[in-house]
Amino acid sequence: MPRNVRCGLIQASSPLSSDRPLQAIKKAMMDKHLKLIEEAAKKKVRVLCLQELFYGPYFCAEQDVRWYELAEAVPEGPTVKLMQKIAAKHRMVMVVPVYEEHMAGVYFNTAAVLDADGTYLGKYRKHHIPHCHPGFWEKFYFTPGDLGYPVFDTKYARVGVYICYDRHFPEGARILGLNGAEIVFNPSATVAGLSEYLWELEQPAHAVANGYFVGAINRVGTEKPWNIGEFYGKSYFCDPRGKIIAQGSRKQDEVVVADLDLDLITEVRKVWQFFRDRRPETYFALTEQSRQAAAAD
Repeated sequence: MPRNVRCGLIQASSPLSSDRPLQAIKKAMMDKHLKLIEEAAKKKVRVLCLQELFYGPYFCAEQDVRWYELAEAVPEGPTVKLMQKIAAKHRMVMVVPVYEEHMAGVYFNTAAVLDADGTYLGKYRKHHIPHCHPGFWEKFYFTPGDLGYPVFDTKYARVGVYICYDRHFPEGARILGLNGAEIVFNPSATVAGLSEYLWELEQPAHAVANGYFVGAINRVGTEKPWNIGEFYGKSYFCDPRGKIIAQGSRKQDEVVVADLDLDLITEVRKVWQFFRDRRPETYFALTEQSRQAAAAD
């Protein structure tokens, strides 16, 4: 029996200036996303991913401790609890990026994965945190992830998550494939002029190298009063052959929808036997430097 799954990505702009009160900003973004989630449900989306840090602006554009107030526990916090109800209502698997407060002073850029009955399946914590530089002060806010590269068995597909800057690293993308991912979602916040030329290059390459589908999400618009550039949208799905099969606009809030034929994964992997033909016994150089550094300590 064919395994066709309708999937969706939400890209959206921040409706309020980032110097407004935090709770007003969060409410405006939540209200916008709730409408877009309803739109996805009307389109019969079965697996939906929201954008990175979806209920606020990309606050890493500045260093300000006030943004710590947006952090919450996962899954105990209000955002995941609300989305569990929404997932159950629509019988929809959801990937929900959240700013996670793990304990006092320890914060993660996290995505919670919810099954179609609202069950919390687990979370992924962003591993690769970019070096702090103007406009992208992520190490001011986030601790590197410590939960590995889990893949979640949902009602409709085996789902993995890779967050924003993670996408530049093929190692984790390969592990997600080896762990059985059929769809890997990458919620992001990336601007024109920085890495746009890589946007439609790296993630289709991950899809090809590992034989899975990728859902890549980006914001749209600019976020005042910061001036770090335009979030250029262009969220897309690509298939295991690296072909972009659905893509959003550059400027509009929207739900990007694609029907993914999961049987294509087996078909492609029968032709391109990248997992079979690996030579992991030759890859020691990937970890040798880290081993030597640990021994020196």
